[in-house]
Amino acid sequence: MSMRTRRTRAEDFLEMVERGRRGRLKLYIGFAAGVGKTYRMLEEAHALKKRGVDVVLGFVETHGRQDTHALVAGLEMVPRKAFTYRDVTVEEMDLDAVLARKPQVAIVDELAHTNVPLCRNHKRYQDVQELLAAGINVIGAFNVQHLESLNDLVERSTGVTVRETIPDSFLKSADQVVNLDLAVEDLHERLKAGKIYAPEKVTHALESFFKQENLSTLRELALREVAESLDRATAGQHARGSEEPQAKGGGWGRVMVALSSNPPRAAALLRRGSRMAGRLNTDWFVVYVETPNEAPHLIDAEAQRHLLGNIEKAKELGAEVVRLRSRDPVEALLDFARSHGVGHIIIGRSYQPRWKQWLGRSADMRLVREGAGFDIHVVSFDSPHEERRP
Repeated sequence: MSMRTRRTRAEDFLEMVERGRRGRLKLYIGFAAGVGKTYRMLEEAHALKKRGVDVVLGFVETHGRQDTHALVAGLEMVPRKAFTYRDVTVEEMDLDAVLARKPQVAIVDELAHTNVPLCRNHKRYQDVQELLAAGINVIGAFNVQHLESLNDLVERSTGVTVRETIPDSFLKSADQVVNLDLAVEDLHERLKAGKIYAPEKVTHALESFFKQENLSTLRELALREVAESLDRATAGQHARGSEEPQAKGGGWGRVMVALSSNPPRAAALLRRGSRMAGRLNTDWFVVYVETPNEAPHLIDAEAQRHLLGNIEKAKELGAEVVRLRSRDPVEALLDFARSHGVGHIIIGRSYQPRWKQWLGRSADMRLVREGAGFDIHVVSFDSPHEERRP
């Protein structure tokens, strides 16, 4: 047995031991408010309590819905903590109180929520990560449009800009994912009956976010996302059950996103890489090649800030970020791809002068020409229907 195989198996065992100490995560995903995520979590909490499980409500938002509110009765709720910020009092989940209570299971709603700046963590899903690290099992919920990698797709498809997001890596860490599906027509009936919003808000909701085409798109995304989560889980089980460790991603190859110091629409490029890696159930890299002209002391402060922000975004989406130094970025990217089992290379369309593109000297054209054996994905962020400017 090689030293590499022994080390890999030892690392796998250590990961299993560490995972055994962590809490388990179950996620309910819906495509819109009102499909029943909170209701189902509360039903499950009652079922667990009947079986003798120590379960508490860490944070639940009923939005005044009577049927949902009725299910809160009989369940222990950890009191929220009030924070006063800029003369406004906001109630958040009391993370420290839940940690001190240490239940077997905590119910936590609206995971994409942004905490008030006085809280320890910026986002509620990060609070959940602390609970899991402390060995507390969590059942949580969010809507599919809050998934980070879908942000651009949701905006293009529905015209709605979603400000609060959850990284794909959080979803991938879940032990169980449940999609709460509902026919769009049934959701409209619930809305019109006042079971989702107050009557005075119904007309506006039907004319904006709750339009038929918007909900149909989001429903399709939710169904697809959960199906891909199940595929990833099944593939992981097969890999763990095999005698030898398998290279993640199989024959498809890993995904690599090539990132420049300050590319336009970098976040969208990173989301594209995250989506592709998720579909292929493979690892992915974000590779930035620093040329002599792009040394930290030579690029301006704004470009440096954008670069650091993009690197943090890539890590949040679950990528391994690699920083290389080379006079020739294309050669460095291809060398890295060949040595790291990359099958797919994603790069933004070049904004260099047209004459360089015609001569094949732009980075994207060189990758296409020299990247034999790789699938090269050149991403354009302009709509094909938009009029081109000279």
